[in-house]
Amino acid sequence: MELPEIISELNPLADSGDIRKLCIVGGGGAAGLACLKTIMDSPQFKRGIWQPTAYEAREDIGAPPTSNPPETPLYDSLTTNLPHPVMAFSSFWFPPSTPVYPKAAYVQQYLKSYAEHFQLSPYIRLNTRVESVTRTDESDISKRNWKIELSTGETEFFDFVMVCNGHYHEPRYPAVSGLGQWIDAGKVMHSAWYRNPGNLPLPAARKLTKLLVQVVAEIVLHSISGGGGSKDSGKIWTRGRVVEFRDDEVVFEDGVIEKEVDFVVLATGYQMSFPFFDDSNLFKTGIPPAIPPIPENLWNSTYNIFPLARHLFPLASTSSTDVLSSSPPDTSLAFLCLLIRVAPFPVLEAQARAVVHVFGNPHTLDPTGEAVDLVSRYEELKARLSPSGLAIPNEEHERKGVAHIWHRFEGHEQFDYRDELYKFADASQYPNTGPDAVEGISGSMVVEAWEKLMCDETAILRKFWVELEKRGEAEKWVAGVGQAGGVEGKREWVCLLERMLKAAREEEKLEVAEADHRKVRL
Repeated sequence: MELPEIISELNPLADSGDIRKLCIVGGGGAAGLACLKTIMDSPQFKRGIWQPTAYEAREDIGAPPTSNPPETPLYDSLTTNLPHPVMAFSSFWFPPSTPVYPKAAYVQQYLKSYAEHFQLSPYIRLNTRVESVTRTDESDISKRNWKIELSTGETEFFDFVMVCNGHYHEPRYPAVSGLGQWIDAGKVMHSAWYRNPGNLPLPAARKLTKLLVQVVAEIVLHSISGGGGSKDSGKIWTRGRVVEFRDDEVVFEDGVIEKEVDFVVLATGYQMSFPFFDDSNLFKTGIPPAIPPIPENLWNSTYNIFPLARHLFPLASTSSTDVLSSSPPDTSLAFLCLLIRVAPFPVLEAQARAVVHVFGNPHTLDPTGEAVDLVSRYEELKARLSPSGLAIPNEEHERKGVAHIWHRFEGHEQFDYRDELYKFADASQYPNTGPDAVEGISGSMVVEAWEKLMCDETAILRKFWVELEKRGEAEKWVAGVGQAGGVEGKREWVCLLERMLKAAREEEKLEVAEADHRKVRL
């Protein structure tokens, strides 16, 4: 069924001139699916005047990566670092009996099930990569804001663009002397390519040492900032930051030189990359200037996109020409999924709600208030960079430091952020008639106390879960949990996490008591 036919079935009286077209770049991932589902919840979609299309480069929702570099860094043995009741979409929980910390395959199937449950697939074009996104100008006959060029050779025009391609795609390579020669010699690979121990490249830094020791390596050199001087432990030797690669030697920041190093895996993270904007001159590349004032241009430092209202909407010009006056904020473009150290799926739901709200009601986004919030955050992050109150060495150091942590949330920031987005996007708080009338999704959502607690305690919960798996007891703990479905199914999962946390704390107390007893005996 073609998309225009679906729209006409929703509202056969909808005039084509009233229809607004929405483009989702990266439509098969969690962010794209959340956006699509939220659009379909909107009254504009139900009235037949919003027409979404989500473009996905992969062959299926949640499909394994096939590009180079891979579309996603998910490796076979990857498990979530949060309990799935905490990280799931609020509107769709994981199936009954799912392991509390599921592997990547469970998450991929979960996303496919989400799309099936909410009937999103008719609006997703698979095997279709967005190659270019550019602003239209006044001469364009489409009268829409954005020109989209696709890998199929097609060109489409849209009123709104939601950027959902994520930030775990473009590998970040450190600027280290000699690294290029090692890469050319095939002795270095980024962890983005890791899928299992058989293909040698390894996952993120905290887990790579364990897998290496178990599978392929005699000695693992774990290089981390400040690691110099650490005691070696069995096959795992901790070293400081690498400063130079020479022939078969690696030089570390404290002067230590290790010889006969066979292979290097770079678990050095990813850059924020939007190759489809390359021809649009949308971004200036580099570290954004200090604020105030708010810069007139949009910047991509590869660590952050700046300035964005609510980490979503450009507060700088997105026009590359003088012909089109695109005064900020640009409420036809939104960047989702930039935040770090958050439970991603619930955050994406809240972001999607806010974006859909602003697309439909741009007057509710106050540019002055948003600019003030950006300045406040900048000052907060400056203070975070210098917790002792000492002066930051210079402005360049300050700007780089702030850019690196701009989208990083600490503690309960993510929960406050979600609550604020839902409150902002609740259509029921705005007038529904008159010049300031709002049309949108009514209702708000507040993060519950149990969710905050389980997120805070995920380290002890995860350790306990791993022990259950080792003892062969994990399946018994989750058997049938969530079977009731709905509110009762949710309660079952929350009760399970509470039981796990209680048991984990009791085991931890026993471990401490046993350790103290051994010390007394010695």
